Amino acid sequence: MLTRSNQLGSFRRRASSKRLGAVMVEMAITSSVLFLFFFAALEFCRVSMIRHSVELALYEGGRRGIVPGATATEVRTIARSVLNRIGVTGATIDVTPSVIQNSTNEVSVRIQLPLDRGLFAPALFFAGKSLDRTLVMQREGVQ
Repeated sequence: MLTRSNQLGSFRRRASSKRLGAVMVEMAITSSVLFLFFFAALEFCRVSMIRHSVELALYEGGRRGIVPGATATEVRTIARSVLNRIGVTGATIDVTPSVIQNSTNEVSVRIQLPLDRGLFAPALFFAGKSLDRTLVMQREGVQ
């Protein structure tokens, strides 16, 4: 014969086992949303780091290009080395003019980088997007 305390204990065990299934479903839903936010934040941070590195590569390459005796190859090499520090490959680096002469007034450096290549994970938010930045600097010692 079941007493009132036994019935209550049996009811609690059935209710807690049903609740355990609900907790598992809630955990599955919330953890997937949590992971989505985590990886989205990671991807946005990486894109920000790539963007700042492209700006630095432009500046360093441009600085090399404005000094007397510089060549376009040196500008590309320095810009590429800055991008290689963070593991970014596949950037297109254009230097205008392609031959820097003593009479050249300004040097333009342009970097185009598809964002698909610089991310740690498959590009979810930035698929098909690219960075395209240009810097123009006046040359030193040109009159």
